[in-house]
Formats: sequence, C-alpha cells, structure tokens
Amino acid sequence: MFPQFLAAAGVLAVLTMVPGPDMAVVTKRAVSSGWQDGLRTIGGITTGLLVWGVLAVAGLAAVLAASATAYTAVKLAGAAYLLFLGVQALVHSRRVRSRPVAPAGAAPAGNPWRTGLVSNVFNPKIAVFYTGLLPTLAPTGLAPHTGMALLVLVHAVLTTVWLGGYVVLLARARALFEKPAVRRAMERVTGFVLIGFGLKVAATQP
Repeated sequence: MFPQFLAAAGVLAVLTMVPGPDMAVVTKRAVSSGWQDGLRTIGGITTGLLVWGVLAVAGLAAVLAASATAYTAVKLAGAAYLLFLGVQALVHSRRVRSRPVAPAGAAPAGNPWRTGLVSNVFNPKIAVFYTGLLPTLAPTGLAPHTGMALLVLVHAVLTTVWLGGYVVLLARARALFEKPAVRRAMERVTGFVLIGFGLKVAATQP
C-alpha cells in the first residue's frame, strides 16, 4: 500500500507543479496586492480543492462529469470568471504609475480568499480529475472513499506548499515588483495568461 501511496503522491505532485489558472490567479494577487493576499488566495484555492474532494467522495462530482449540461454551465462560469480577472489585470496595468505594492495589512482590492475559491470551484476539470483519475490512484489497501479522501488531502497540501513557495519567491523579489514598469509588465502578462486560460477552459470538452 505504501508504494502505491508514494506513486500516487508523485503523480499529484507533477500535476500540481504544471502551471495553470491557479498559479496565474495567485501571481495576479501577489503582484498587485502583496504576498499576504497571495497566501490568502492560496487558502481559497485549497478550500476549493477540498470542496471538490468532498463532492467526489460523495459521488456528486461524478454526476457533473457525466452531465454535459452541468459541465458546460460550470465550464462557462469558470471561463467567464478567468476572463474577468484577466481583463481586470489589464485595466490595472494601465493605472500603474508610481503606486507601490500594497504594504502588509493594507485593505485588499476585493477578497483574495474568495477569488481563489471561485476560480477553483468553477474549474470543471478538477471534477473530471477527481472522478476519473483519483480513484485509479487510491491505494488498494484502503476503502475506496478513504483512499480518495486521503489523496485529496495530499493534493491540497501539495498545492499549498507549491504555491506558497512560489509566493515566497515573489515576496523576495518585492523590490523588483515595486518598479512601475515591472508591475505593468507583470499585470499585462498575467492578464493575457488568465484570458488565455479562460478561452481554453471555454473550449474544452468533458
């Protein structure tokens, strides 16, 4: 059982490190509002994973994965949200002049935890992943629901650690991101990336 668990954790680690919408959303918040907002966004993303995990274990995510109508509704909602975040980043990039990165404790522009949660919950690919791949990775020595729940927790921890380390790296480069030209460039890059992911999500099939 333990070798199976390690193999499953390795697969989850690789999937976690692949750049995707979560990393783009975290980058946007960390660059525009500071590392604390970046960490709060990660908290929302992790909560979203746990929500999908509960639904998967309960069997509800399988219904979404099997229903073309439900899948399309969630897909379009998620795509629209990513497009909104992307356009918002591009608009903010036009306003960057000499305004510094938000200091610790400053009021955030919108709730970063909610931003992470919404972007993750409205990603139907996680439903497909949790219902299609996760059961095949669950250790055979455990009950199916127990094995899946354990892997969901592992995935949440890996996501938190990976994105948290990424935010720490961004924080160490704070002096660089305080330069208006760099912040404009990062806002524009993340804006276009989010828009790209939004279009990709909208075009995906179950």
